[in-house]
Amino acid sequence: MIRLKKIVIPENYNYIAIFLIFLCNLRCSFCINDFDTAPRKRKMSHLSGKEWEVGLNRIVSRPDLPITLQGGEPTLHNDFVYIVNSLSPDLNVDVLTNLRDEKLFLENIHPDRIKREAPYSSIRVSYHPNQMDLQVLMEKVLRMLYAGFSIGIWGVMHPKQKKVIERAQKICRKAGIDFRTKEFLGEHNGEMYGQYRYEGACDKKSRKLVLCKTTELIIGPNGSVYRCTADLYENRMPIGHILDPNFEIEDKFHPCENFGHCNPCDIKVKTNRFQQFGHSSVEIKF
Repeated sequence: MIRLKKIVIPENYNYIAIFLIFLCNLRCSFCINDFDTAPRKRKMSHLSGKEWEVGLNRIVSRPDLPITLQGGEPTLHNDFVYIVNSLSPDLNVDVLTNLRDEKLFLENIHPDRIKREAPYSSIRVSYHPNQMDLQVLMEKVLRMLYAGFSIGIWGVMHPKQKKVIERAQKICRKAGIDFRTKEFLGEHNGEMYGQYRYEGACDKKSRKLVLCKTTELIIGPNGSVYRCTADLYENRMPIGHILDPNFEIEDKFHPCENFGHCNPCDIKVKTNRFQQFGHSSVEIKF
């Protein structure tokens, strides 16, 4: 096995996002991944399970800062189970999934591998009303809860489905399932939704040169490291690669010519990993 020097996560970092694959088994009418482009409509190569094992095990993090496996739908990666089970015990793991196949977890992964002390579930299941049957999803989640997994459901408060999400939340909580909501980010019927730290960052009207500093390690399916999710989704120039033996995190401001075409996830005012409100993923200097 290739041995590379460790990648130490700075103390001020709040998130480690591992996009295993852009493919998704759902076709939702809105998707944050499609805010300024459509990554699922373009192809990007992805690392094998062995490569992810080598790359991710370079990371030196903290108990309160897990590696979050996501996509697309991360379980569509052929080596998803191998990746989860091959990670160092020193690395905590979270998963964002639509839970297309709960048996993948139940039959192949020990519940303690995706469980940690946190104010929210380690496996966060996205509920999409137009693509899912709530009762079926609840049954899947309950089976995993009974098996000892840390799992809950999250629903996006899109204007067109707000009432449906609120109803689903009541039903799930009554059944003993943690169901939380997320603010809708993006445009709907000409109106921009979401609370953003920097005015004009997402209006897509022009591009402006700024200095930007992130609090996240963002790695795309092919192992490239990006400054922000906007760079990842737009397939802009990466700043490194997880398998580059010389790669290390530079905790500093970088010039960016794309202010105005930011992704809402980077600019949104939100809670941090401790569920404390007021955080945003990037800091910008004009």
